[in-house]
Amino acid sequence: MTHALVRVYGKVRGHLDAYSVADHLVPELISNPRWIPELEAEALPLQRIFLAEKWIVARLHYGHVDPREAGAGNIVNCGAAMYMAPVGLVNAADPQAAYAEALDVAGAHQSSYGREAAGVFAAAVAAACVPGATPASVVETCLSLAKDGTRAAIDAVCETAVGHRDFESALAPLREAVAPFDTVGPDYRAPSLGARRPSRLHAIEELPIALGMLLVADGDYRHAVLGSVNYGRDCDSIATMSGAIAGALHGERAVPADWATTVGEASRLDLHAPARTLSEVAREVFAHDTARRRRHEAAFATLAGRP
Repeated sequence: MTHALVRVYGKVRGHLDAYSVADHLVPELISNPRWIPELEAEALPLQRIFLAEKWIVARLHYGHVDPREAGAGNIVNCGAAMYMAPVGLVNAADPQAAYAEALDVAGAHQSSYGREAAGVFAAAVAAACVPGATPASVVETCLSLAKDGTRAAIDAVCETAVGHRDFESALAPLREAVAPFDTVGPDYRAPSLGARRPSRLHAIEELPIALGMLLVADGDYRHAVLGSVNYGRDCDSIATMSGAIAGALHGERAVPADWATTVGEASRLDLHAPARTLSEVAREVFAHDTARRRRHEAAFATLAGRP
């Protein structure tokens, strides 16, 4: 899903919204076969993604639902948040813009705290791009933007995380801190009856834990990812988020070269191409945004009677 969203940015060369999901992301999922490592074959991405992501195709391609409302009714989980890192990078160093754009994009996929998490995660990646950013400043930005249960969960988990410097000792305390906000329950494979339903009191588990692991690791990519993986439960999504933020903090040098080589070869992926695309698009978007802002400034100055 992340790679597909990068390809959409490469095609649009500008900001995305819920309509971009309908017009570009859905065709990426149902029209273009890709190498799927788990299947060891070329297949449509639709054949690999989970039901919560297939929802996008069912609602937009077959149901012709308004893209801005298509996420309503889907299970509320981390499905939208997990691939929002590109939104943060296109809006690098502008967390509020990343938050707003991700909420719009995710509206085609998720609602409630699942959609909120998508916005906050994109903001975290954008905040990590600010010169001089630290794990603490990223979390502070997230807390300034997050709403309702998402904010409360991040606050609780990160308050616990600052007391740990190794992920082994942090695993149980972080789970205990997020448990009151998590609707899935203690048995991840047997969710509770109230799981994944809209709520203003709850949060997805993955984002708060990813931010907590980022603090435990003090922003170190390897430590954050290993801690996330060893947390268990939905650990691939947690590692995706903590790794994306740590990578945004420190750049390519943060990622172990042997990891990138092994994953790239095993998955038959060029892991540098998406980065080049996002870098190019981010520069183009910034130039367009700057020009638009200057036009607005000039128009408002005239409106206000200033020379």
